[in-house]
Amino acid sequence: MPGEASGGAPAALRGPRHPPAPGGAPGVRDSGGVTSAVPQPRTDAGSSAARSGRRSLAAALLFGSAGAAVALLASRQGWAEGTAAVAGGDLPLTAKGSDVTGAPAALAVVGLAALVAVFAVRRAGRLLVSALLALSGAGTVAAAVLGATADSAGSALDEKAAQVSGDTAAGVEALSHTAWPYVAAAGGVLILVAGLLALRYGRLWPGMSSRYERDGTPRARAVRAVDPDRPEDLWKALDRGEDPTTGGA
Repeated sequence: MPGEASGGAPAALRGPRHPPAPGGAPGVRDSGGVTSAVPQPRTDAGSSAARSGRRSLAAALLFGSAGAAVALLASRQGWAEGTAAVAGGDLPLTAKGSDVTGAPAALAVVGLAALVAVFAVRRAGRLLVSALLALSGAGTVAAAVLGATADSAGSALDEKAAQVSGDTAAGVEALSHTAWPYVAAAGGVLILVAGLLALRYGRLWPGMSSRYERDGTPRARAVRAVDPDRPEDLWKALDRGEDPTTGGA
């Protein structure tokens, strides 16, 4: 019979054909014959990167500042102890970290400055400053470990013994080391971790505000409204190079 499909159902009773959902997403047909797309879950890569940037920034600031503070504090403590023979008996002597080597404290200051400078530069400059931060931490570790050796600490104590006894050939006996050199090395490790975080996630960190950056372009001046009933406004507009009759610059 005309108007019937091969399956026996009239063509007029069958609903119109619906195209698939946009983008090839699977669709659901309701009782009215309308096909709607099923929402698909999406991963927000932008928010994930922002969270990673904030966490790494907080960790780098914490590790870098704490590491510099620890290294500076440890450099002012006693790293080695010994006794020097004088006329009145044995005199105990102590050599501070700054007496043994000044490298850990100096490198800690450099690392702290690099940590602050990371936010003042961008792109390649930030990469270079981050590398400097990591190298400062590694150098602090190496200098502190070398300062804990018997040669470095013994030389510092021998100089103190010579000053106290007045004998340039005086030496130190019963030389011992404290744990402060290794505390300074631990501070260097924290600075190194901050530098590695800056190298890995520094591109996600915010930079200095644009209001602190100067590109040399002149800033547009706001046009002031001129009141024609006030002669002083007309004269001020003429002094600024503006046309008071048109109200523009």
